[in-house]
Amino acid sequence: MTAMTLLEAAKEAAGQGDTVKAGVMAMYAERSDILAAMTFEGIMGGAVKFTQEGDLPTTAFRKINEGFTPNNGSLNPQVESLFAAGGDLDVDTFILDTQGEGVRARHVGMKSKALAVGITDAILKGDNSTDPSQFDGFQKRATGGQLIDNGTTSGGAALSLKKLDELIDSVDGPTHLIMNRAMRRKFQAAMRSSTSGVGSNVMLTTDPFGKPQLSYNNLPILVGYPQNKNTRILPFTEAAYSGGATASSIYCVNFGADAVRGINNPGMQVRDLGELQDTPAKRTRVTWNVGLLVPSEFYLARLRYIGDLDIAA
Repeated sequence: MTAMTLLEAAKEAAGQGDTVKAGVMAMYAERSDILAAMTFEGIMGGAVKFTQEGDLPTTAFRKINEGFTPNNGSLNPQVESLFAAGGDLDVDTFILDTQGEGVRARHVGMKSKALAVGITDAILKGDNSTDPSQFDGFQKRATGGQLIDNGTTSGGAALSLKKLDELIDSVDGPTHLIMNRAMRRKFQAAMRSSTSGVGSNVMLTTDPFGKPQLSYNNLPILVGYPQNKNTRILPFTEAAYSGGATASSIYCVNFGADAVRGINNPGMQVRDLGELQDTPAKRTRVTWNVGLLVPSEFYLARLRYIGDLDIAA
């Protein structure tokens, strides 16, 4: 089935007359720039099978009148499953009677914002081995040569632009960088400095909602979601090379219909379950059967051991 962004899916839902679903999808996208940048592919059933390229076949030159030695590369069968995300929200009928149905819509919006944050966090940090209810995220998937050390300084090293360029070069068709807000501010500060050497590589553009968006080497910088009381994206609490949990990471990713993308079936759903029998309240259920598909290890890479320090050349 066709892969599309949440904004594209919202437009489709609106065209079909489902304005509530369209509004929730658009809210997800507006709440999380990572979800807005991704495409989501509709699949059949609860999982999708695909083949990931392994080692390539060898090639050789041959002498005249001699043949080639045949050999094949390796293809690794993979399976990605869907996971049930969502939540119920109840609004007391007294509140609805005295304040109107608009209060209920506001609660749906708050639930949708919370789910956008939770799914974004799972995309980055999800670990199916410790929480079987969620999929593996980028941190779990970026391994081997796709896991790059920024330095060996105790407590985390200043971001090295050489290492950042190495991170970008390790990804096939890179489209975005993902980091925390503090790191993005360091790029903004470096852009304003005449001595940092960063300015010519940093640009300020706009995102699909018309909001300012910073980019490095023409790769938009994503920071997940707005600050909130409960959590922050990629804080400086990751294990450093030594010296405790004081480091963070930057990810480089290829988001695309044929690259890193989400999978879902049947798509985001918003159900009005009506008034409950045992409680004077009306219930709304927001659900999304969603998963993450990374068809090649070279579509994703992580730069770790980054300290809360100004950018280095």
